[in-house]
Amino acid sequence: MEAVNAIGRRKAAVARVFVTEGTGKIVINKRDLENYFPSSILQFIVKQPLNTLNVPDKYDIRINLGGGGYKGQSEAARLGIARALVKINPNDKSALRAAGFMTRDPRVVERKKPGQPKARKRFQFSKR
Repeated sequence: MEAVNAIGRRKAAVARVFVTEGTGKIVINKRDLENYFPSSILQFIVKQPLNTLNVPDKYDIRINLGGGGYKGQSEAARLGIARALVKINPNDKSALRAAGFMTRDPRVVERKKPGQPKARKRFQFSKR
């Protein structure tokens, strides 16, 4: 099996995911998963699609991550892995969709408007 690639995005984070058959090694930006995401919660988020399909040790995954913060990056990687697994086996799509891993979360930061300090916040109103 040659490498299957997919893209996952979340907020400002972009994950390019390459999946090959292997032993379950996950490498992010040339660092292993435990080194890149020291938090066990973020490691769990990245591995969720593999655990849902009961194939945590079947594939080697290489991810190029950029942009955003660590939470957005982990969720972008999760979406990319889920999309790559569906490319490998389209029958898995229903299970991954039911778990919510196939949906791109569209929420992004709202832009700042002119004449205001932030997107929604207004400067203090002075009557006199």
